Order: sequence, then structure tokens, then C-alpha cells
Amino acid sequence: MRSTLERYQRIASLYDLLDLPFEYGRYRRIRPLLFQGVSGRILDAGVGTGRNIPFYPPDSQVVGIDLSPAMLARAARRARKLGRSVELHRMDVTRLDMPDRSFDAAVASFLFCVLPDERQVAALREIGRVLKPGGILRLLEYVRPKGALRSALARLWEPWMAWAYGAGFDRHTEQHVPESGLELLESRFVVDDLIKLISLRASEIKGESKGRL
Repeated sequence: MRSTLERYQRIASLYDLLDLPFEYGRYRRIRPLLFQGVSGRILDAGVGTGRNIPFYPPDSQVVGIDLSPAMLARAARRARKLGRSVELHRMDVTRLDMPDRSFDAAVASFLFCVLPDERQVAALREIGRVLKPGGILRLLEYVRPKGALRSALARLWEPWMAWAYGAGFDRHTEQHVPESGLELLESRFVVDDLIKLISLRASEIKGESKGRL
């Protein structure tokens, strides 16, 4: 079975092409929702090829992380083309080499539907650790649709998603929120009953754990 890193190294050169129908059919109109009302220093977790870059708030300082060097290289090219300054690092979201309370906000688009359930609490905790108290984390995530037709289509699509992206409809991200120490502010569908916008908040009172410098 391919690892997540191997999968995205393999698919990086084709990623934007494969995703193009979804990017222009769905994603471009909902990506701005990730950044509504946030500013300052922002973490883009699972930055991929940099599809969120056009929507970064103008006065923000964004740090993008990803496990795949090939995906990061494409994000860097996109940032240069758009004239945006983005700090990019190869990093595992479950083990961030960043100090505590160093970000005002964080976003992740379709990252947690790739992460297996056993890694989700660690990822949420790490993002929560680097957020300032009260900082917002926003997620865009696929979930399994309930309608009969869309559910049937999802079952047909799912083997391809698993093979190409390592993604699935059956992650339980919201169920992991209480264990992560984050507070659920909002969870709502933004594309039919298929894609959710989930907003979380870092605790106002945090322990003095040592960040990974």
C-alpha cells in the first residue's frame, strides 16, 4: 500500500489537472469561506499545490506546510506567479516544528478527509497548540452524503479517491474535536450534503507546553 507521501509525490505533476473540474465546479466559490474574518499570521495546513493562495487575505503572513516536496514545489511556483509571499515548509501536520501560540488562525482544505482517523486527534491538537488562544481553525471537508443518488455516486467515486488521493468520505473529524481540546463553533454544508465548512476555536486558556522549535 502506498504511503501518503509516495502517493502525492507520484500525483503532484497531474494534481491540478485531475482536480480542475472540481476546482472550477465547486472549490473556487467556497475557498474564500476559509478566510472570512481572519488576519495576521495564518497556517495553511496541507497547502498542496497552493490552490488557496489567491484567496489569502492581502495583509496576512501565511505559512504553508505539506508532506510532499513535489506538491510544495508547485505551490511555490503558484505563489511566484501570483506575486504572493508565502513561507513554505515540508512538515507533518501531526508534528509541527513550530512554537506554541504562533498563529492567529489556521485553515485546511480537504486535509482531514485524507488523514486516517487514528491521526486526526494528533493533527487537531498540533494545530491547536500553535494557535493563539481564541485563534480560529477552519476546515473544508468531504463527508458521506445521505441522499440516495449522491450516496450511490460517492460509492462509485470512492475507490478512485482512495487510490489517487488516499481520501475517504468516512472520516470522523467532528467526533474527534472534544478530545483535541478545540471548541466546535460551526459545522455546515457548503456544497449540497457533500462538503462541510467546520470552524473550531483554540482554548482561551492553554497550558505552557514547550513548542517544537
